[in-house]
Amino acid sequence: MNKKSINRLKAVLAEKGKTNKWLAEKLEKNETTISRWCTNEVQPSLDTLVLIAELLAVDVKDLINPTL
Repeated sequence: MNKKSINRLKAVLAEKGKTNKWLAEKLEKNETTISRWCTNEVQPSLDTLVLIAELLAVDVKDLINPTL
């Protein structure tokens, strides 16, 4: 069964020209954690998503895939 892509973090990082390493440094997190978020293996907390949106200068809604 395919994993559902809940967040768009990987795409938004690419759009902004930022790397997992950059985000890991800004959030003081391990790069592996960021990678797991980007592959939708695990999800960041809502508070963390808000912080990521601020760092990337996007609306938090831009980080979440819409549901049908």
